[in-house]
Amino acid sequence: QVQLVESGGGLVQAGGSLRLSCAASGRTFSGMGWFRQAPGKEREFVAAVNWSGGTTDYADSVKGRFTISRDNAKNTVYLQMNSLRAEDTAVYYCARSLYISRDPATYNYWGQGTQVTVSS
Repeated sequence: QVQLVESGGGLVQAGGSLRLSCAASGRTFSGMGWFRQAPGKEREFVAAVNWSGGTTDYADSVKGRFTISRDNAKNTVYLQMNSLRAEDTAVYYCARSLYISRDPATYNYWGQGTQVTVSS
């Protein structure tokens, strides 16, 4: 059984930065991803990383501003978010997949989410 716990969310002004963490228990040598869901909207892909950290993928809306990374020794995945915008406001979820993917259906374990609010 894999458990994922996100942390690091909060309130930040536009242009600011936050770093989200996702601590995992159980086997995590697999793809990991970050998704987000804003009120009234569907959950959307943000970023993903493969098991080694050597391959990453980003949504166009965050490319160049967000960086996903992982520390397998700590069983933790990170999402560094810079140049935040009001439209980045959402609940952010980390999830585990068998491989790097943009499709939420391929992720079989999800965290409870952490709120990120960007004030303009």
